[in-house]
Amino acid sequence: MSIIIIKTVKEMHALSDSLRMQGKTIGFVPTMGFLHEGHAALIQKAASENDIVIVSVFVNPLQFSATEDYGIYPKNFEGDCAIIEQSHGNILFYPTKDEMYPANFSTSISIGNITNTFEGFFRPGHFEGVATVVAKLLLSTKPHHAYFGQKDYQQTLVIQRLIQDLHIDCSMHIVPTVREDDGLAKSSRNVYLQKEEREQSTIIFKALLNAKNAFLQGERNRLILNTYMHETLSALPQFDIQYASCAEAETLHEPDIFEEKSKVVFLIAGYLGKTRLIDNMVS
Repeated sequence: MSIIIIKTVKEMHALSDSLRMQGKTIGFVPTMGFLHEGHAALIQKAASENDIVIVSVFVNPLQFSATEDYGIYPKNFEGDCAIIEQSHGNILFYPTKDEMYPANFSTSISIGNITNTFEGFFRPGHFEGVATVVAKLLLSTKPHHAYFGQKDYQQTLVIQRLIQDLHIDCSMHIVPTVREDDGLAKSSRNVYLQKEEREQSTIIFKALLNAKNAFLQGERNRLILNTYMHETLSALPQFDIQYASCAEAETLHEPDIFEEKSKVVFLIAGYLGKTRLIDNMVS
């Protein structure tokens, strides 16, 4: 059965209301398109836990700065539809920019402290754009459950806070990062990598793994753990590091010394050539 394509918020509201009245559980997977195996894993997870799965494809201009790749972000509508259908998705919510942000739109959602570091520091305004569009998408699709990938770790914390603070009637599920065989995290932006850069990109996975292994072996000094990542990455001077650091997984607080039973996230971001890559691991 082919997927249903919905392009307006009004139609999306009506369909979601009807599904809820029928007693159907709705799972939702928000994306920016150019879908890959990571997105497929999210859709499949949602399909295994819900009666109906809605997938949105919307490249959100509010989360890109003027120097980023909004205008050239990769697109493949037919490929996206095929992946959604193959992964047992049912509905594609495919709004236009004008549908999501009409001429008189003037609301922005700011989350606070958790957005000040890491991605928030290097991409000012990014999380306001993320929070605003995710709130609009959740209110448009009215899901019982929403699914997000761990690869955008800080984003998952932002959205958890958004759902909690605004009392949005939806539970959030985080799905582990899907990786290539050599460890590179699946990403729509990987298509930008040149052949040599693609081969070099595995150093990010190695750096994360080295720091995580040191933590598992008992190291609790944050600066020493960070050094494991930086020393590994130093073997590839072409990788322009923005951050390679670890923090408490639930708060992104960066103590000098982690407690013995701390849950810690290791995070890396930077540019390899013209491609920005991010990744993380959780202890």
